[in-house]
Amino acid sequence: MLTKPDRTLANALKDLETSLAKTYELYHYLLRLPVELTHIQEMRLDEARNKYLPTEEDLNPNMKFVNNRLVAALASNEQLNEYADEHTVTWNDDPIFQRLMLDKILKSDLYNDYMSNDEDSMAGDCLLWQQLMKQVILPDENMADAIEQRSLFWTEDDMDLTVQFVSKTFRRIAEGDKDAIMPMYKDEEDSLFGRELFTATVTMMPENNALIDEMVISSRWDKNRIVMMDRIIMCAALAEIRTFDKIPVAVTLNEYIELAKNFSTAASGKFVNGILNNAVKQLHKDGTIFKH
Repeated sequence: MLTKPDRTLANALKDLETSLAKTYELYHYLLRLPVELTHIQEMRLDEARNKYLPTEEDLNPNMKFVNNRLVAALASNEQLNEYADEHTVTWNDDPIFQRLMLDKILKSDLYNDYMSNDEDSMAGDCLLWQQLMKQVILPDENMADAIEQRSLFWTEDDMDLTVQFVSKTFRRIAEGDKDAIMPMYKDEEDSLFGRELFTATVTMMPENNALIDEMVISSRWDKNRIVMMDRIIMCAALAEIRTFDKIPVAVTLNEYIELAKNFSTAASGKFVNGILNNAVKQLHKDGTIFKH
């Protein structure tokens, strides 16, 4: 029978798995968006072509946007389509959002420059959607609302990170990579890493907190004024250093210092760097770790 702390950890691990799965779902939602928006624009052009008194432009529209090669590759990708069917990944249940987002894209300088440019290549098609994602779609308040309505797990930070993976996927498709769609985990070891790191961070937190306090005091900082996010980041870093022998200390330090810069205060990078380096020296001195 699980004790209360064990049940709490088990529930937290379950939440972690759910959060990771939802982030992977967000990745697929963002990959699906160009396909569905392009389909709507194609239907608009078709309707204009068949209206009672079509103009010359209606009859002979510029089809460059709807013939985008990247979008065609996404639309025909079996892996994406299977995931979308299995998890019901679609924006079609929110036509107002689709209309507003498509209208914003069609009014953007990126779209106008693309349509007027004579270049016609997969690389150019890919670049358009990379730029639209970062400069038009991601900053849009309607996008933020649509995402928030779909999952409480999705935050602005999730969006920023996931758009980077989406952009990388676009680039890989443009390069002809048959395995461009990223799996949720690289392999079995990768799937276990998050659970093991999370467990180590939680179970080792008392001793790592004590070590952090010792380093803070010796550096003449007030331990009671440590930003909570800095403390969490440092506890996770020390857990990784003490648990995963194959990961070099320098790699761990660099990663967590960057996390502090991105997710905590302006001064956190320098502070976390100093405390963690002193903590590592102490762990070496104590014989707790031997790797470098």
